[in-house]
Amino acid sequence: MTGAALRRANLESLVEAQGATRATPPLLLSADPYFDLAGEEFGRRLLLTSDASGREYCLRPDFTLPIVEAYIADGVGEPAAFSYMGPIFRQRDTGAAEFDQAGIELLAQPDGDVALDQVLTFARAACSIFGIAPDIRLGGVGLFEALLVQADMPDAWRPRIRNRFGHTEALDRLLTRLEAAPDAARQQQPSRKALVEDVTEQMVAAGLSLSEGRTPDEIADRYLEQQALDAAHVPPATLKLLRDYLAISGPVLQALTQVEALAARHKLMLGAPIRAIRRHLNGLGECRVSFDASFSPRLDYYTGIVFEMTGPKGEVLASGGQYDRLLERLGATAPIAASGCSVWVDRLEAEVAP
Repeated sequence: MTGAALRRANLESLVEAQGATRATPPLLLSADPYFDLAGEEFGRRLLLTSDASGREYCLRPDFTLPIVEAYIADGVGEPAAFSYMGPIFRQRDTGAAEFDQAGIELLAQPDGDVALDQVLTFARAACSIFGIAPDIRLGGVGLFEALLVQADMPDAWRPRIRNRFGHTEALDRLLTRLEAAPDAARQQQPSRKALVEDVTEQMVAAGLSLSEGRTPDEIADRYLEQQALDAAHVPPATLKLLRDYLAISGPVLQALTQVEALAARHKLMLGAPIRAIRRHLNGLGECRVSFDASFSPRLDYYTGIVFEMTGPKGEVLASGGQYDRLLERLGATAPIAASGCSVWVDRLEAEVAP
């Protein structure tokens, strides 16, 4: 058996050794949940087709979502563990659109910390099969949400800021806009009647229909709603707090100490989510571990600790974390703890390729 074949076999054995149900979701899945949960950015990577009625389907782009959907369909509540290894399909800038992933998904486990430790151990073990001691980057979705809840700002802005967490450029643009908002709010705004008349004139001049698509009234109302939101500005001190927090990045213990100091200066209670991160450090062995306050997957159903493991070539080899909101987003009627990760098999193989 060649070295490559032996590593494949060992990875297969690792997947089977998790004490989990081996999951084999269908290759053809409804595309709607992916557009609903991951948005257009991820949707552009799907390999799509449609049936005679026009309903869209995609070749399986991941294992997590169909595994969770099947778990909910079977009746949620009982602890369940799933493992997998097989092909997924995504359009990529480079490389084949079909490639293998391996991973585990732990649902409704009695101890969420133990479940996350198993996920982290699985990902490290997969890298070890290929002779890689990965660099590990941790993020704290729960930590950022705890800060956001306690920060001084109008409630309307909290979900908007949270929805951009993990989108570094989008969040930076929003904070820049908020920093300028007090000046904009002082500008005199037109009345609704004048605004509707102005929009109507512009649409007529441009040859646009006043009844197809958004009407002048709808455009005016959306504009005034946005102006009212801008007027409810976030205090400059809060914006500086967010900037300072998001800038924290470095070796994990050093970075968490900086977060603790920031919390103390602003009288924020962040002890619980910080302790949650510290609890998992001993299980990460000799790997270099960093904490990046701005790091989160671009999916809002992640909730607690998230991670990614990179190899010497800088590629992400494994990623995952806690995603308690996903099950509710897919129809569960109560919160259900969930942890999981995916391992990029082709990237692991590329790390050891001659």
